Amino acid sequence: MPMPATRMGTTTMRITITAIITIRAITITMIITATITTIMAMPHMTMDTIITITTTSIATIPTITTATRMLMTTNEPVRAGDLAEREAAALYRLMTWLSPAFPVGGFSYSSGIEWAVEAGDITDAATLADWLDAMLGDGSGFCDATFLVHAYRATEAAEETTLNDIAELAAAFVPSRERQLETSSQGRAFIDIARAAWDADGLDAMVAACRTPLVYPVAIGVVAAKHGVPLAPTLHAFLHALVSNWISAASRLIPLGQTDSQRVLVRLEAAVAATANRALNATLDDLGGTTFRADLASLRHETQYTRLFRS
Repeated sequence: MPMPATRMGTTTMRITITAIITIRAITITMIITATITTIMAMPHMTMDTIITITTTSIATIPTITTATRMLMTTNEPVRAGDLAEREAAALYRLMTWLSPAFPVGGFSYSSGIEWAVEAGDITDAATLADWLDAMLGDGSGFCDATFLVHAYRATEAAEETTLNDIAELAAAFVPSRERQLETSSQGRAFIDIARAAWDADGLDAMVAACRTPLVYPVAIGVVAAKHGVPLAPTLHAFLHALVSNWISAASRLIPLGQTDSQRVLVRLEAAVAATANRALNATLDDLGGTTFRADLASLRHETQYTRLFRS
């Protein structure tokens, strides 16, 4: 039977103290041994000199108070106050906004993956990972991430004209009617829910400044900036949610087991981080993609005979 947390903490403390005492005793013994060796080599040394050297050496044994404190608190409960209030609020919002449970209808879209499965381009976990890696780094993943970054910064700086230009470019940048439906529908839903449940000062004004409806990544950038959620974690969370939704769609199409789905997510971890770093430093002139097959998939999906998804 597991020991109670308090008993475990006490046991850890006792073990730690015992280990510290043992280490210190061993160190003192080594110093005394070295001193005796020195006396034998230098018999002319006085007793006062010997005592001074030994006392000074023992006094300089480093303490490990910090390590002791860490070990003693290993099993103590973590208090909510240990996480900064601002960080806790940002984390709470990101986990909510980018959760599959947030009602933007992400589960309805596959971003052309459904056609890629039917065409035989995606057949298993390995081919899915390759396809998504390309979409993430060289296709819509990188482009959406870049739009999010620039929308966030324009909102943070209250540059309404710049934000409007970004929103118009993002809306025109999608390659197919169904991808347009996907990103505009999710963007509209995200803004509507944010206004109703997660409103922030100035949010309405920034949205109203845009003459075109906000697509999904732009909407997230605007809302996150107005809530003061830091850009870097917002971007990383967005890309993680994007990849997770792609994998979820593929798991129902291939089909793909839960463990293999997680293996694909693990494989894409480095690609998500790399794409986020690129987007943070990208200009709007860097936008572009080389995933022609994925764009073709989103076009062909419009006339696919049987469909589970809307894109």
